Amino acid sequence: MSDTFVDSKTLCLFDVDGTLTAARQRVTPHMAAFLEELRTRVRVGVVGGSDLGKIKEQLGDDVIHQVDYVFAENGLEAYKDGQFLSVQSIQNQMGEELLQDLINFCLNYMAQIKLPKKRGTFIEFRNGMLNICPIGRSCTQEERKEFFELDQREKIREKFVSILKEKFKGKGLTFSIGGQISFDVFPDGWDKRFCLGIVEKDNYSTIHFFGDKTKPGGNDYEIYSDPRTIGHEVSCPEETLHICEQLFFPLPAN
Repeated sequence: MSDTFVDSKTLCLFDVDGTLTAARQRVTPHMAAFLEELRTRVRVGVVGGSDLGKIKEQLGDDVIHQVDYVFAENGLEAYKDGQFLSVQSIQNQMGEELLQDLINFCLNYMAQIKLPKKRGTFIEFRNGMLNICPIGRSCTQEERKEFFELDQREKIREKFVSILKEKFKGKGLTFSIGGQISFDVFPDGWDKRFCLGIVEKDNYSTIHFFGDKTKPGGNDYEIYSDPRTIGHEVSCPEETLHICEQLFFPLPAN
């Protein structure tokens, strides 16, 4: 472990899927050790679209004590220094009528989609968002991969989101594609930038964000392009490691 002085005015925020781990996979021991070492240089937080349970599955049951911040559901459920901070409620924000209109429309639309496989849990109700999954979240890893490859060719999620944006125009909703099999729906402003409003009071001079879905429509785009962050686009956990090593563990000059 390094004895280097911690720069408490710099925060590194990391997406989870595709950034710290492979999609829906456990963090590798090497990455976990690197995050521990990184905390000797800067403050470290994770911000995922998934709920806390799924983040724990990927980063470990003790994740809220292993990093400085954990922002589940884009920060709508927030933890700092191992302590619970706050939680938001999508039903209170949207209202039951709009919520049911959205759920009913999505279920009807997905009933018309023919896929190689369909499993269970097509809509997952979270604190701050609805997660919409045409194949069903209970699919196996192999079925997930099969859908993802099909989605890349046929743009199943992209077409679905396009229709929803038109149907629910002016209703104050954001639609964001992330991961391999689903997309999220949440009130405007409840994307990953939500967590920035929480950390602002801690007066960081620099906030780095690392994510893989940074193009428009991806669930990292808003926070990646926000003027409050320095955005880093990565394609895999190995690239995340490489960039962090260059930034925070530079080799000594000859």
